[in-house]
Amino acid sequence: MPHEPPPIVKSAGLISLATIISRILGLVRETLLVALFTRFQTDAFYVAFRIPNLLRDLFAEGAMSAAFVPTFTKTLQRQGPLAAWRLASLVINFLVVVLGVIVLLGIFNASWIVETIAGGFGDQPGKFELTVLLTRIMLPFLLLVALAAVAMGMLNCHGKFFVPALAPATFNLGSILVALSLYWLLPAYGLDPVVGMAVGVIVGGALQVAFQLPSLLKLGFRYGSGVSFDHPGLKKILLLMGPGTFGLAVTQVNLLVNTWLASYQQQGAVTWLNAAFRLMYLPIGIFGVAIASAALPTLSAHAAHHRGQQLRDTLSSSLRLSLFFNVPASLGLICLSHPVVSLIYERGRFTAADTLETGWVLIYYSLGLAAYSAIKLMVPAFYALDRPRIPVLISAATLALSITANVLLIDSMGYQVLALVTSLAALLNAFLLYYWLQKTAGALQTAKILTTFLKVLGASLVMAIGTFYLYRWMADLFLPVAFAGRALILALSVAAGVAIYALGCRLIGVPELDLALDSIRRKLGSN
Repeated sequence: MPHEPPPIVKSAGLISLATIISRILGLVRETLLVALFTRFQTDAFYVAFRIPNLLRDLFAEGAMSAAFVPTFTKTLQRQGPLAAWRLASLVINFLVVVLGVIVLLGIFNASWIVETIAGGFGDQPGKFELTVLLTRIMLPFLLLVALAAVAMGMLNCHGKFFVPALAPATFNLGSILVALSLYWLLPAYGLDPVVGMAVGVIVGGALQVAFQLPSLLKLGFRYGSGVSFDHPGLKKILLLMGPGTFGLAVTQVNLLVNTWLASYQQQGAVTWLNAAFRLMYLPIGIFGVAIASAALPTLSAHAAHHRGQQLRDTLSSSLRLSLFFNVPASLGLICLSHPVVSLIYERGRFTAADTLETGWVLIYYSLGLAAYSAIKLMVPAFYALDRPRIPVLISAATLALSITANVLLIDSMGYQVLALVTSLAALLNAFLLYYWLQKTAGALQTAKILTTFLKVLGASLVMAIGTFYLYRWMADLFLPVAFAGRALILALSVAAGVAIYALGCRLIGVPELDLALDSIRRKLGSN
């Protein structure tokens, strides 16, 4: 009997729990970065990390998983575990060879890479050279994150979600410990202390791979050497990844273009954009990526057995669940943007002026939060249906529009327009993906999805207004207070917002509320 993935709500809950741990550690890492180092240093680090981070998002949460999981699932169900393990080994060996060459070429051409994505740094003495050094150190992360993505895909296909979702936490933890260990040591050797952050990225990447190995070995995985380009499974994955990498890359390519444009703006612009994007990406990782990762094996299994109705039901319910979580998250970040930025980042070298700038960027990024999460779910659905070219064309169109808008508007509106246009592009991308997904897979219960959206939007607006004024009232009453006091005020405001949202959903009858509550009750009952 073929292996069937576990229910999506249960799996997404496990992934969300692990992702919360990882994202919290990620915020700790980011907080240390902006607190310990100047905007000169953090701008250099963020640009240097942009290329490997781009590949991380594409591989770990994008094209690799979207191409590998359906193919591995079909091989596992139709040919058995030995054939599936063989396919995984071939993919691993291919990645080692190809990405190894790319890493070496990148190290030797790091100056050209930095000049291409951050040409404005050449006008600031020492900033360009520091960025080149950090780029060379961090480029091997490309290979490590690809291997981690293959391990994650294999575990997900076997219904194991918690360990691969927790693996990025080891990356963040390793980065933090190494950076702190080297912060005071490196200057004695004539090196900028921010180099410790770059070394931490490599150590953390290795830990992310190693953390998943025991679970894989327990499942029976055995590595096999050799590369066979004629293997039908490998060719299928490569064919899917070719267009798929671009198909999922619209947000990331946008960030590359934004980085290049921001490098010509005032010092700190790159840091403010990255800090805000990190905060906006927290709910995407907890809810959007979690739901997409949990749904992909199920979608692949339905596609493999030609169960069209079940596939459409899964897509529809997953989209509704994504809206249920991400619409209130979007409005919550918008109404509490500056308090959240202040609490998390404002210390050390990150000043109140940095908070003001980052808060506005967070508002603009958050406008597209629900769209980003929907894209994470819909694009892999095209892979399961063997139609990866459709998101490629959609991404190309929205990317061209967003780049054109950014170039035309940045001089008059400043660097903040980069975040706004990115969100608008994501909204357009999501709308077009949904339109063509219905043409490809069939009707996705649009009336149900629209009803859920309107209901959660109404409940979210009430929540946002109530949360905003509650925070303002408590802040006026008790601020200025120490960090613990500000954290308590923000936590009480968020808790009240969650309660208001849940009550609103209950009153207007949002069924996804019961799904979420049932999942929580099952987890509490199993402990």
